[in-house]
Amino acid sequence: MTISIDRVPSWRDIARVGDGEALALAPAAWDRIAYANRIVARIVENGIRAYGVNTGVGALSNTVVEPALQERLSRNIILSHACGVGDLVPERGIRAIIASQVANFAHGHSGVRPAIVRNLLTFLERDCIPEVPSRGSAGYLTHNAHIALVLIGEGRARVAGRRMNGRDALAAIGLEPLVLGAKEGLSLVNGTACATGLLSMALARAERLLNWADAAAALTLEAAGGQMAAFDERVLALRPSPGIEAVGATLRHLLEGSGLIAAARGRRTQDALSLRAVPHVHGAAREVLERSAQLVDRELASVTDNPAVMGTPENPMAFSEAHAVAPALGQAADSLAIALAQVAGMSERRIDRLVNPLVNDLPAFLASEGGCNSGFMIAQYTAASLSNANRRLAAPAATDGGVTSGLQEDFLAHPTVAANKLLAVVDNAEYILAIELMAAAQAHDFLAGKEARAPRTDAIYRALRGHVAHYADDRPLSWDMETLRDFIREADVP
Repeated sequence: MTISIDRVPSWRDIARVGDGEALALAPAAWDRIAYANRIVARIVENGIRAYGVNTGVGALSNTVVEPALQERLSRNIILSHACGVGDLVPERGIRAIIASQVANFAHGHSGVRPAIVRNLLTFLERDCIPEVPSRGSAGYLTHNAHIALVLIGEGRARVAGRRMNGRDALAAIGLEPLVLGAKEGLSLVNGTACATGLLSMALARAERLLNWADAAAALTLEAAGGQMAAFDERVLALRPSPGIEAVGATLRHLLEGSGLIAAARGRRTQDALSLRAVPHVHGAAREVLERSAQLVDRELASVTDNPAVMGTPENPMAFSEAHAVAPALGQAADSLAIALAQVAGMSERRIDRLVNPLVNDLPAFLASEGGCNSGFMIAQYTAASLSNANRRLAAPAATDGGVTSGLQEDFLAHPTVAANKLLAVVDNAEYILAIELMAAAQAHDFLAGKEARAPRTDAIYRALRGHVAHYADDRPLSWDMETLRDFIREADVP
């Protein structure tokens, strides 16, 4: 299926392009791009002073660049701004960044030539993925510059999985290196496409993660003989919250018809908070997810290039503004990282309740043969380590600040750093939930022959057992963790 941008795409559209779907622009979007390019051409012809068009950038914004040097300025911006370091951004993230950048140009206030946008769309269509280091962007510059390198025949890219230099990558997909015109270098490194694209991918993964978190909690509640009175619709309504209401309904739905739950009714006055407060923690995370999604959609509806060109070719205007600064995106990513770190931390606590012989009637550490076998003892250590890492990653990036470009850029919102931290939290949380699901399935193995599972938790159990077998200390658990993590990252809850 092809995602077509007329006016404004949603974060789901961007995530779908990240996952491999095609992207196209409606005729009206192409018209806006071409019209804005005509405005920039007239600014150059008339010698109207405009940031990054005929001036330097950053602290050099008052330095006028003569017309003969404006193409060189655009190229040099790309080369000098490609300062990223570290591991490469995954392919899905690059596709999402490019899609967000195309969406920004489609507003018609950047002024790049349509050829720039066509080539970026060809990157997506022909599986040409620029190599972009994941670290080095205080806002957006370095990530975007590494993508733009390939447009001009520099840098490196992978085409259908094969690594090559930028010029060879262009040739492999039938393109020639572009000679950038006035403002195009600045527009290619500018804007919030980087954080917007990465956050769109994070939202998609977080949404699936929260669905699996509810499923894992239900499977654990059933194995632990949880008390469903805490999830009664009337009781949860005493604390008005759309998230609490939704998660409570999901737990009741998943556990409906459970013989294990029925047999455990009244066994305890109340459960530990890692069981009893699932609607509150998971529900809060769902509300943060919803708010973060709204902010990303608002970002996609915004022009985030600087300067923004407006007016007409007869009356061209360029406005220097700060729309490329994205504190809302950084705050959204930080908030969601905190919420998911809490969800994962609660999952780790539920894992402990499954393996800890002090708080359950299951075999110690879910071992098939206690003493000789350690079972899930060290798997819980792994979950605890990952949860600890998430607590550190949940520290906000948006408040870090900093000063760059000789005091000209004297405020930094760090949206890309926040998005990368969020993705790291999601990575860890996926592993923690995979461990809980493995432990819960193991617990259910020991409950076989007692009361029946609910039909829906039984479907979850069977899906898990279709990927990992009962554990009897007969193989490294690490392999199972990787297998199940890959499964829940891509699959919906049965």
